Amino acid sequence: MMQNNFSQNLNLRRSVFDGIMFAYLSCVFLVTVLRPDEEAMLQLGRNASVFGILFLVGGIISHILNGTGRKSLGELIFQPAHKKAEESAPLLKSLWGWQLLIFNIVTLVVALIVTKSSLIELLDIDGFKGAMRLFGGLLSPNFEILPKAVLTMIETIFMAFLATALATPLAFVLCFFCSRNVMTSNSGFVIYSVLRMIFNISRSIEAVIWAIIFSVWVGIGPFAGMLALMIHSIASLAKQYSEAVESVSDGPIEGIEATGATKLQVVWFSIVPQVVLPFISFTIYRWDINIRMATIVGLVGGGGIGTLLMLYSGQAMWPEVGTIILVIAFVVWFMDQASAYVREALK
Repeated sequence: MMQNNFSQNLNLRRSVFDGIMFAYLSCVFLVTVLRPDEEAMLQLGRNASVFGILFLVGGIISHILNGTGRKSLGELIFQPAHKKAEESAPLLKSLWGWQLLIFNIVTLVVALIVTKSSLIELLDIDGFKGAMRLFGGLLSPNFEILPKAVLTMIETIFMAFLATALATPLAFVLCFFCSRNVMTSNSGFVIYSVLRMIFNISRSIEAVIWAIIFSVWVGIGPFAGMLALMIHSIASLAKQYSEAVESVSDGPIEGIEATGATKLQVVWFSIVPQVVLPFISFTIYRWDINIRMATIVGLVGGGGIGTLLMLYSGQAMWPEVGTIILVIAFVVWFMDQASAYVREALK
């Protein structure tokens, strides 16, 4: 009975995956080969039934091929690990191999079309000369602005530090509510799902967008940039922390639970000791990331050296921009080396 249920579940997953792939390839063909106009594209986008029909056709084709004994890409992905190890069919002599090859080729072609990639424009002499003039300015830095660049870089470093310092304790607490092995009850699963959804949405909004929002809220300056980095860091750290929590060993958890400990005691005495070092490593790395992101945040009014970079680049003052790039590069290199030594020491 269990074997039958597993087979049905495998067949369903395989059919869904192959159906989605067939619908994707069909939509790509309709858009890139037939090249419908904008109005037709809008009509196609509004008509969700088209994708649904293509999805069903793909699932039916997958089911038929399964009856012939041919292994599709969906079946290869969702089959048990021991059967994957037994898979020895050459790539181009299997159905899943051709599916994977066609998927990659079609995606590559579509990417080239969508991005309007052009080797002719890349090798254009006039454009290349213009780029060389710009690089010439960047490679001739004006060190007269070095004191100002250093001061704004210090502001950037502390902005990133404060954002990381404020985000870390919040992410530490929230990560346990985002861990499936901690939130095991029905109500816990609801909390887990809601928080995961909130953090996924929050992480999908780039720090630049958060900086624009906070620039309107609290005004242009480093405070807006710090808040933007903090919001983004909470979501990112909570995800990283929760994944570390979900990968801990079950032995210490079961041992603490056997003593009759409360949920909080189980978390504190069996999970936290296992994740302290990864948490510290993630936090240091996040500070490193925030320093780099703070530069971009400054371009939209988030303060720090990014504001100075926007000022000079907007006036095409490339030697000054070159000086700022040198300062940023030095700080990023220094922070990378320092964080590497710290992470090595924590191992």
